[in-house]
Amino acid sequence: MRVAAIYDIHANLPALEAVLEDIRRAEVDQVVVGGDVLPGPMPRETIACLLGLDVPVQFIHGNGDREVLAQMRGTETGWYRAAPEQWREPVRWSAEQLHPEDEQLVATWPDTLRVEIRGFGEVLFCHATPRNDTEIFTRLTPEERLLPVFAGLNVAAVVCGHTHMQFDRTIAGIRVLNAGSVGMPFGEPGAYWLLLGPNIELRRTRYDLAKAAERIRGTKYPQAEDFAARYVLQPPSEEKTLEAFARAELK
Repeated sequence: MRVAAIYDIHANLPALEAVLEDIRRAEVDQVVVGGDVLPGPMPRETIACLLGLDVPVQFIHGNGDREVLAQMRGTETGWYRAAPEQWREPVRWSAEQLHPEDEQLVATWPDTLRVEIRGFGEVLFCHATPRNDTEIFTRLTPEERLLPVFAGLNVAAVVCGHTHMQFDRTIAGIRVLNAGSVGMPFGEPGAYWLLLGPNIELRRTRYDLAKAAERIRGTKYPQAEDFAARYVLQPPSEEKTLEAFARAELK
């Protein structure tokens, strides 16, 4: 049994399409979408693409999906009230693009998901950590700080995302994997994802970045130019991102 984990797509449809080509070649049995499908430049098209997969697909929500859903319901969360406008704008715009059936779909996505992978064991999929969808930790976070988060889960592995950087480490005797980001990576350009069963493969799919940037700039997304430049053509470096996240981890 082979399972593909795709996280943090952020409605970057060109990146998703490239990853799905690789997934088809890998002949996976199931796809897990690990949250933060939204917000981003092509929200309707991205959801439709995921729903059109010809293999079973399961979703969990991320903090981005949760905030977009709240906007669709006319609710201002504490995060939305406190966030700077450049963070709120993509959430608001993405919510405006979606239809009632999209709202109903996103509302069904659970916090976490457990999947038994034959030949590997039970895997817990979460967005940020097993206990919430916003906590930050990285490959450099000391294990002793993470023991209360992962101890006693009784699974073979935990797959997470949220920080948009892949890693593979062991915490409290559990293999903890970050699938990376399909649509908004930190580090080398590309679309990052994870293949599970019977082994673990951290994957990076290369795609036509210039063409993708052009497609994104052609949308009405309010931050299309910045998204194309910062998250497609020249993402922030892993080094600088790790430094920034070190100040925010587990808060």
